[in-house]
Amino acid sequence: MLQTSNLHFAYDATAVFDFPSIRVEEGESALILGNSGSGKTTWLHLLGLILSPDEGTIEIGGVTTHSLSTKEIDVFRGQHIGIVFQRPHFIRALSTLDNLIYAQRFAKQEIDATFCKELLDRLGLGDSLNKQTTALSIGQQQRLGIARALVNKPSLILADEPTSALDDENCKTVISLLKEQAKELNTSLLIVTHDQRLKEAVDHQIDLNHV
Repeated sequence: MLQTSNLHFAYDATAVFDFPSIRVEEGESALILGNSGSGKTTWLHLLGLILSPDEGTIEIGGVTTHSLSTKEIDVFRGQHIGIVFQRPHFIRALSTLDNLIYAQRFAKQEIDATFCKELLDRLGLGDSLNKQTTALSIGQQQRLGIARALVNKPSLILADEPTSALDDENCKTVISLLKEQAKELNTSLLIVTHDQRLKEAVDHQIDLNHV
């Protein structure tokens, strides 16, 4: 479960954000909409514990995160939060499969290569297990980023424009997989997007232009 209250963050006097309080239950999906500059990515970075709010609280899976130390936040994020970035970054020296295995090892999780392969296969990357990530297309890299976010079966999945580089068919595949995994893993899913195709796929929507 994800719950926030009165989040406030400012980069400087000209970039100040106040975000609505929300609650996203286990297995529930929510869409965050808004124009450029409305704070969508900033909010996602707060929820992903990449940024710290100036005011307000964030609770993930029953843990109030402001009580965690910097070291504890790093461990907590690896074990409980899966993040799909707009521009995924991988370890170039490792293969597609080994990038997922490394994500499990980094989070001090049990290595489950079978689950890694299943994820890649469901995302249409089953034939690319041993490829270097630099050999993947932009769309394939985006799907690999989604697999990496799911690989540790997190309590919270945060997706920043997960379908921006995908055609309609792969867009449907990716959103279906994210929603299915959220329900299967009893995970809260929050998608930040301007992709209008997703409005029909996710009922719970928060528009930052109207808060």
